[in-house]
Amino acid sequence: MKILENIDVLKKAINNISNLGFVPTMGSLHDGHISLIRESQKRCKKTLVSIYINPKQFNNKKDFKSYPKKMNTDLKILKKMNVDYVFLPLTNEIYKKKIKQTKIPKKYKVLCAKFRKGHFEGVLNVMKRFLSIIKPKCLFMGEKDYQQLFLIKLLLINNSKTKLYSCKTIRDKNFVALSSRNFLLSNRNLKKAGIIAKNLINLKKNIGNSSIDNKYLLKKKNELNKKFNIKIEYLEARNSNNLSIYNKAKKFKLFIAYYIGGIRLIDNF
Repeated sequence: MKILENIDVLKKAINNISNLGFVPTMGSLHDGHISLIRESQKRCKKTLVSIYINPKQFNNKKDFKSYPKKMNTDLKILKKMNVDYVFLPLTNEIYKKKIKQTKIPKKYKVLCAKFRKGHFEGVLNVMKRFLSIIKPKCLFMGEKDYQQLFLIKLLLINNSKTKLYSCKTIRDKNFVALSSRNFLLSNRNLKKAGIIAKNLINLKKNIGNSSIDNKYLLKKKNELNKKFNIKIEYLEARNSNNLSIYNKAKKFKLFIAYYIGGIRLIDNF
């Protein structure tokens, strides 16, 4: 495993690799990340994993500072998995060059884009830079961050030579979607998040089998807030293909973002 700490070293290392898989992460690796890496190793000759906590995508400074960091543990995991390359860039190098910012169309400023101002602009900014520097054949990302996946595919990948592979959300034994933020939860709140997930799985089934609309979901949102002592930002059903509000579409997802014990979690079903 080669650790690459700057762009020049990176470019020399991957220069002649035509079938390169790229897995971008912010560290604090879990089984969700591992599933992405395995998918890359299955499909590509070489795999590159980046660990970079991008400050541009945090709309809350406290959130950025408290984001879990486990670099030594992460590197041990990657070494054990026989990852070929690990890219550990510095912020001043990644953002050295000026590039044209990717704007998000107004109709997609829903869900997290509505509540986290500038978040996805920050995500698209850094991903545009990564893709320009690395030029991978394949990009592997999880469906847990579905809106992020949707916007990257729509605004970046569709105009590039890189192929995006979306990988299924990995859940723990309690049905909680794996996330680096889960490391910040108490055991009690982690169990509570599992019960919430099960509630939402059942709710998704009911939506598909009835005339439930988003007015009903607003009522359900208030019920969940009170029952579990959480703060839900949004609970919405939307079309999987274009993120438009649910209107009896066959392909739809139930999206939620909520705070539990001061930690913000997102999920979709």
